[in-house]
Amino acid sequence: MPDLHSAAMIAVMTLVTAALRFLPFWIFGENRKTPPLIAYLGQVLPYATMGMLVVYCLKGVNLTAAPFGIPELLGCAVVAGLHIWKRNTLLSIGAGTVCYMLLVQFVF
Repeated sequence: MPDLHSAAMIAVMTLVTAALRFLPFWIFGENRKTPPLIAYLGQVLPYATMGMLVVYCLKGVNLTAAPFGIPELLGCAVVAGLHIWKRNTLLSIGAGTVCYMLLVQFVF
């Protein structure tokens, strides 16, 4: 039988997660106009988030020792090239990840 403390923690986490998902719909119902600040954040935050993820992923690259960041650079090039060509985020990120992992495991 599961521990009561663990079950309570899972229940609280579930409720908080659900509340955070439903909160925007409760605050900005059908009849309320979204404030300009929230609309602006909705436009700029996806790009800022992607930029932060790129910086986070590349922060540990050592350009002075082998393999000199080549797998990371090629992986980023695959992501950028596929995204410019196909405009499919899932495809470009997935293919870039596979490219990077294959380079790290089998080439470098």
